[in-house]
Amino acid sequence: MQLLNPPHWKEPKGYSNGIVAQGKQIFVGGQIGWNKDQVFESTNFVGQCEQALINIVEVLAQADAKPEHLVRLTWYVIDKTVYLQQQQALGKVYRKVIGRHFPAMTMVQVADLIEDQALVEIEATAVID
Repeated sequence: MQLLNPPHWKEPKGYSNGIVAQGKQIFVGGQIGWNKDQVFESTNFVGQCEQALINIVEVLAQADAKPEHLVRLTWYVIDKTVYLQQQQALGKVYRKVIGRHFPAMTMVQVADLIEDQALVEIEATAVID
């Protein structure tokens, strides 16, 4: 896996601009902040992000993949203001679940998500060398 961050660009914080990877590809559909029983244990943004990331890690494990195999995360949030206000807490949760691996990421604010209680949905792509 090779990170693609042009040296003359300002270094990104918490993500990579691009990644080159070759191998077995794993595509994880959007994960939201509910548990294995499809129950929301948290009604706050950071708690739901943590659960969505845990869900991604559990899906990856089914293919013998780990968080360090992630090459892309796409985040869909319904309120970017909440995200911006809680970045520090979110960073702690991210590092707790994913570690210090920062794939290419995109964050998009959307009007709504299918599940009424959902505050975030995260899609993931991973590649096992």
